[in-house]
Amino acid sequence: MLREIRPAIVLLLVLTVITGLAYPLAMTGIAGVLFPRQAQGSLIEKDGKVIGSALIGQEFKEDKYFHGRPSATTAADPNDSTKTVSAPYNAVNSGGSNLGPTSKALADRVKEDVDKLKAENPNQPVPVDLVTTSGSGLDPNISSEAAQFQVPRVAKARNMSEDTLRQLVVANTEGRLLGLLGEPRVNVLALNLALDDAK
Repeated sequence: MLREIRPAIVLLLVLTVITGLAYPLAMTGIAGVLFPRQAQGSLIEKDGKVIGSALIGQEFKEDKYFHGRPSATTAADPNDSTKTVSAPYNAVNSGGSNLGPTSKALADRVKEDVDKLKAENPNQPVPVDLVTTSGSGLDPNISSEAAQFQVPRVAKARNMSEDTLRQLVVANTEGRLLGLLGEPRVNVLALNLALDDAK
């Protein structure tokens, strides 16, 4: 019986070492050499200090900045560990809200966000990505339409011309991957850094 079990155990150990240790280490090493910036988290630095990642959104609340998509991520309530509280762009707890189209809480939140955005820019339709969360809750990008929608608010808060801001949005719009995949998008952190530098 040991004679039949031994090859199975040896094969299990060999495959565990190959697929669980050697292969991941080799891929990590290759990625670090070929794509060093991405392998380190696509970090964004300003004045030698890391201020964020191009892959994870951040919350911007001030009118002088462009705002990203709403984030549904949560964290444990510090006052009651059995409850959670909103923690936008919490990378530790990535995930959507799991609220479906029939959810009253979701409908109320979206309506409230739409009303607030319509008050901000009544002449334009509200882009859907400004009122809906992404599946991860960490999306760092918005559509170019969502960025253009916010131009009047940012221009007023910064006392800048809308045309200048529209050109800045266009300059920071990334196209489709390989010209085919996805939609044109704007990284909110990169756009806000360019906005700060534009002064």
